[in-house]
Amino acid sequence: MGPAPELIAVIVVLLGPPGAGKGTQAAAAAAARTGWTHLSTGDLLREEVAAGSEVGRRAACYMERGDLVPDEIMVEMVSRRCQNLDPGGLLLLDGFPRTLPQAEALAGPATGRAVRLAVYFTAPDEVLVRRLLGRGRADDDEATVRHRLAVYHETTEPLVGFYQRQDLLRRIDADRDIPVIQTEFLEILDSVVADHRS
Repeated sequence: MGPAPELIAVIVVLLGPPGAGKGTQAAAAAAARTGWTHLSTGDLLREEVAAGSEVGRRAACYMERGDLVPDEIMVEMVSRRCQNLDPGGLLLLDGFPRTLPQAEALAGPATGRAVRLAVYFTAPDEVLVRRLLGRGRADDDEATVRHRLAVYHETTEPLVGFYQRQDLLRRIDADRDIPVIQTEFLEILDSVVADHRS
């Protein structure tokens, strides 16, 4: 995969376990600001599976077990979607990267832009289990939910240190009311956009 052109002005990575509310917050933020795009890799994967695409077929068996989809599939999918986004603005990446190799690919030629910020949504596991079971998705029985959380802690949590070492990490307590979290999240995002433009 060759280098992509510089398409995105600001990339913000959203970190946090399943059920922490990353998608809810990112969708609301993108709706609140012109030129902001929310890219949920979970939604993208489900679209690919539903469409029966090659990527969807390759990813489906991992998703059914609650395992992470392999890095090469994720990098290929996100890189392709980033090339179709409008220039400028802000990209909220929800669900990617999930592993250190994905983070390294994102910092390289996958999008042509560096990550400006990583926002880490935190909440206790028992709160997350209750939320996920309450969503009623067919793939969210308790055993699968707990397995997904275990996979997250083992594979994705190291990204917190990766971005913290680069002084790019901001933490948000996600065990609060949604409007309170939204206000804090928008303030953080507005700040990083203002810093980029100055």
